Amino acid sequence: MTSPRARVLPSLPPLTTVRNVHIIGICGTAMGTLGAMLAEKGLRVSGSDAMAYPPMSDWLRERGLVVQSGYEPSHIPVDTDLVVVGNIARRDNPESVAAHDRGLPCISLPEALRVFFLAQQQGLVVTGTHGKTTTTALATWLLAEAGRDPGMFVGGVTANFDASYRIGRGDVMVVEGDEYDTAWFDKVPKFWHYPAFSATVNNVEFDHADIYPDIRSIERVFLKFADSVDPRGQLWVNGDDERAMKVTRQTWATRRTFGLGEHNDLRATIQHTDSRGTLIRVTLDGTSLGECQLSTLGAHNVRNFLGAAGLVSSVGVKVQQSLPNALTFRGVRKRQEIRGEAQGVIVIDDFAHHPTAVRETLAALRARWPESRLWAIFEAKSNTSRRSVFQQDYVDAFEHADIVILSQPWKQDNLPDDQKLDLARLVADMSARGKVVELIPQVTDIVQHVAALARPGDVVAGLSGSSFGGLHDAILTELRKS
Repeated sequence: MTSPRARVLPSLPPLTTVRNVHIIGICGTAMGTLGAMLAEKGLRVSGSDAMAYPPMSDWLRERGLVVQSGYEPSHIPVDTDLVVVGNIARRDNPESVAAHDRGLPCISLPEALRVFFLAQQQGLVVTGTHGKTTTTALATWLLAEAGRDPGMFVGGVTANFDASYRIGRGDVMVVEGDEYDTAWFDKVPKFWHYPAFSATVNNVEFDHADIYPDIRSIERVFLKFADSVDPRGQLWVNGDDERAMKVTRQTWATRRTFGLGEHNDLRATIQHTDSRGTLIRVTLDGTSLGECQLSTLGAHNVRNFLGAAGLVSSVGVKVQQSLPNALTFRGVRKRQEIRGEAQGVIVIDDFAHHPTAVRETLAALRARWPESRLWAIFEAKSNTSRRSVFQQDYVDAFEHADIVILSQPWKQDNLPDDQKLDLARLVADMSARGKVVELIPQVTDIVQHVAALARPGDVVAGLSGSSFGGLHDAILTELRKS
C-alpha cells in the first residue's frame, strides 16, 4: 500500500442522471459481479478486459453487458457517464488514459459499491485473512431466512442463492471486505471504502505478499478499519486469534468476541462430525442456547458461523433465531465442494492455498472421513503461495493428508529464486517426515497418476485458488473409464 488514507471521491454526476457505465477489467470475478449488479439496477454497462474469454464473458453477455476484448480507447462508448477502473489496470492503460483525457469521472470497485449500494443500505462488512467468503454467504443466508431480504456482495458463488451478489430490498447489505488494493489511483485496501455499521474480523495473518511487505503493514490496515466501524454498531472479533484482538483494541464500536475458547462472548464446543456436518453446542454470555447442526466441516467453519451469527445479531436477528438455519446453508462453490464420486472415490474442490487454510481444510476432511485415505493435490498459484515466505509452513500444513501431490505453479514472474517456493525442497522436507509426496508438474499427468492408484473409499482434495486446469472433473472422467 502507498496511501495512508482512502482518497476523497471525485466530483460525480447525480446518480439519478447516470445511465451508462464502462468497466475496465470487467472479467475479473469481483468486477464482473459489480457489472451484473449495475445492470440489474437498470444501467447500461459496457466493459473490456484482456482476458475476455468464456465462461465469464458469456456470463456477462447473458446479462446484457457489452464486453470487448483488449483495451482500446474506442471501447468506451461516446455516451459513457462514469468509468469504473479495476486494479488490473495500470496508470498507462489506454482506456484509463482516454477516460482521463475525455474528462470522465473514474472510480474504483469499492467506491462504486459505496456510491450505488451502501449509501442506501446498512453495511455489514466481513473481514479477515480467511473465511470471508463463507462468513459473508452465511450472514446473508441467516438474514434472508429471518425475512430481512438483504443485499450481498461476495467473492464466490453461494449455493443457496446460486450467485455472487444479491440486490435485496431490505435495509442491510453484507459485503466481503477484502484487504487487497483498489485501483492505481487509490492504493488502499478495499474495506476502507465500506461504511460498516457492524463488522467482523475473522483472523489476521500475513498474506498478499505482492503488496504487503510484512505482517505489521497488514495490522495497520486492520487497525484503521476497526477504528472506522460505526460507534452505534458492533465489531465481532475472533477471540481465539491474538492478532485479531490486537488490531481491534481501539474500535469505537462495541467489541464482542466469538470462538471456541471459554473466554468468548459467543462460544461453541464441537460435539460431533459426520455426514450431516458438524454438531456444536452454543453459549452466549455464559448462557447455553443449545445444540446446533452446521452443514459445514471443521473448526474454522464453526468460527465462520459464530462470526456470521454474531454479526447479524447486531441488526436484530437473535443468535437463537439463527441456530436452526445453519443446517440449511449449502456453502460456497470451491469451499469443500464435493464435485462428484466415481469408482468409490470422492473428489473435492477447495480454494485453500494459504498454509493455514490448507491445514484447516485437511483437518476438517480428516474429521469427516477418519478412515479414508486422504489425497491432497496442491497448486501454488496465488501471489503469496508461490513465494518462499511460507516454505516451512507448508511442510506442516499437509499433516492430515496421507498422500500429497504438488503441481508446478503455472504462473511465471520475475521473483528472485530465493523468494520463490522451492517445491523440490518441500518434497524432500515432507518425505523426511515420512509423508508420501510427489512433485508432478502437469495436471494431465496428475490425473493419470490418481486414476491409476486411487481406490474405493479414497477422498481426493484438489486445493487451489483457481480452476486448477480442470483437475477435478478430469479425475472424475478418468476414474469413470476404469
